[in-house]
Amino acid sequence: MPGSVRVYVGLGANVGDAHATLAQAVGALATLPGAALRGVSRLYRTKPVGVTDQPEFLNAVVALDVLDSDDPPTGATALLVQLKDLERAFGRRRRRRWGPRELDLDLLLYGDARLSVERPPGGMPRSASTDPAAATRLLEVPHPSMADRLFVLAPLADLAPDLVPPGWTASVGARHEELSSSEPDAAVAVGAWDPRHADWR
Repeated sequence: MPGSVRVYVGLGANVGDAHATLAQAVGALATLPGAALRGVSRLYRTKPVGVTDQPEFLNAVVALDVLDSDDPPTGATALLVQLKDLERAFGRRRRRRWGPRELDLDLLLYGDARLSVERPPGGMPRSASTDPAAATRLLEVPHPSMADRLFVLAPLADLAPDLVPPGWTASVGARHEELSSSEPDAAVAVGAWDPRHADWR
């Protein structure tokens, strides 16, 4: 898409019908103004991280081309607000950090930009009202935790195994292989995206 930048968004849910929620979320992301869906990973069942006394998650990653911005921080924060708006539209409730969630949308990569910028009010995490630290959390791209999270690396490696994110020294695929060798059951593929049905099968 001319005048576009490739972004990757992580999706996760473990409340209600998580499978249906994520499929609907892919459709919602594809209809964001100026966005074009370029890829959908397999669907993964993953073990919770941080707070382990909760149901397993379903996770995926989508690739989108969005309208390029002359100023990457402006473009990234605008997209972040759109993601948070979608979370709220899907019924995301305020809970503790790393707790259960109806829908989680994380901006993983925004082209080749390296960003650490203040979040606008509409881009605050839903946990900000209960977690004081969340209220001051910056928008960091690439996402600061994704190098250590198989629930991100596994689906991202489906879409861009050879990608070396800004600031990394290894590719997504290499990092995924390294981490999964010690945690083989942390992220298990449970479905492949079927564009004809807009769902994982």
